[in-house]
Amino acid sequence: MNFSSLRNEIKNKNVSVKELINDIFLKIESKDSVINSYICTTKDNAILQAEHIDNLIQNEEILPPLAGIPIAIKDNICTKGVFTTCASKMLKNFVAPYESTASSKLWSSGAICLGKTNLDEFAMGSSTETSIFGTTSNPWDIKRVPGGSSGGSAASVAAGFCLAAIGSDTGGSIRQPASFCGVVGLKPTYGRVSRWGLVAFASSLDQIGPITNTVSDAAEILYSISGKDPFDSTCLDKPVPNYLNDLNKSIKNLKIGLIKECFEHPGLNSEVKESVLYAVERFKTLGAKIIDVECPRFNDGIATYYVIAPSEASANLARYDGVKYGYRTDECSNLLDMTSKSRAEGFGDEVQRRILIGTYALSAGYSDAYYKKAQKVRTLIRNDFDNAFKKVDILLTPTCPTTAFLKGDFANDPLSMYLSDLLTVPANLAGLPAISIPCGFDSKGLPIGLQLIGNVLEEHKILNAANIFEIDAQVIKKRPIF
Repeated sequence: MNFSSLRNEIKNKNVSVKELINDIFLKIESKDSVINSYICTTKDNAILQAEHIDNLIQNEEILPPLAGIPIAIKDNICTKGVFTTCASKMLKNFVAPYESTASSKLWSSGAICLGKTNLDEFAMGSSTETSIFGTTSNPWDIKRVPGGSSGGSAASVAAGFCLAAIGSDTGGSIRQPASFCGVVGLKPTYGRVSRWGLVAFASSLDQIGPITNTVSDAAEILYSISGKDPFDSTCLDKPVPNYLNDLNKSIKNLKIGLIKECFEHPGLNSEVKESVLYAVERFKTLGAKIIDVECPRFNDGIATYYVIAPSEASANLARYDGVKYGYRTDECSNLLDMTSKSRAEGFGDEVQRRILIGTYALSAGYSDAYYKKAQKVRTLIRNDFDNAFKKVDILLTPTCPTTAFLKGDFANDPLSMYLSDLLTVPANLAGLPAISIPCGFDSKGLPIGLQLIGNVLEEHKILNAANIFEIDAQVIKKRPIF
């Protein structure tokens, strides 16, 4: 069910919002023990919100745009009075004293909060296996991961535990799990959506965005959460178009660029490549012009990212020292001992690994060789995109090199795990909008995602192209059974 069909059900009084919310919680309570997509739920408050919307309907009052839409929030986004744990021992008991700008805009638009979803600890991971609350399962195959770090958000949408979820994307953490779970995931232009209330991982890369069942739903949420925010100096002061108005436009003569380096990479699974190239043929039949383009530094993005992101993370996570808030060790003899033990006990292995990498890259004598050089390569990657957009309107790649892998496959091989972000990190490094949509399935029946990348603030172009493809391909109609 998408937003439009739900509105019709509510408008025709075939179902009340309270009944809808109760039905969803029954499903969560009976089945989420298998998936583990939620860290906590907010049922009592959700029922109160639903009753409020029902009263508005009963009194025939004007409804806010997202009235009654049940939404889940990734647990690294602050929600006032609710746990915000980042799936870490460090923040296990932290209750946010304020509301993030993005979630605040959703509640003002009438959306209903169902709870907080699972993630890799501090959003550092590609499989949702590093959470202290346990691994999330992929609804298509519970032996497999849902992707990460927004794995709980993607899994909850795919399983029908919400109609939409909010995630964060630092190097692909919305798009990669969306691809693995067969749903839609959108990373907006950097600065399009406020980061106020998002627990910082890598501040120059982080971006909040929606995970939904359909492209039109993603367009609605993006419109709702976008716009200037005085609390976030990186948030752009640009008009926000109503993205729904740009859907369903013809894509005849739309120039779509195929990034040559993506399709030639040896790590690209043959079934993924075949499915995406078949989708390219569908775009051709819809009138789009397909043009091969080169982005020579595209595949350097993964190495660049894993210098810049850990460096920024090491600075951002320095605030968790056991003094003001967060986990504090019980046994210490002095301030230094308390800080080191609190961080050693409070952070998991992956978070500690990235802090160490980042601290090393920023250390005296090494910052020129690593961090500053990575920033130079980042500029070259952005230049490649700029040159490509002189020839085409949007770019097309697979979202991920593979489909969802088995739990534990990379438990002892973090470098191979990092490669699952190979095709998504360049958009973050360049600050560009990108969307993942389902385009097919592999021989195991697992979803395959296709990625469309747009130029700065051109979300409308990728949303329209994605919507036209979605309607034509009808891939989204197939849902997981678990």
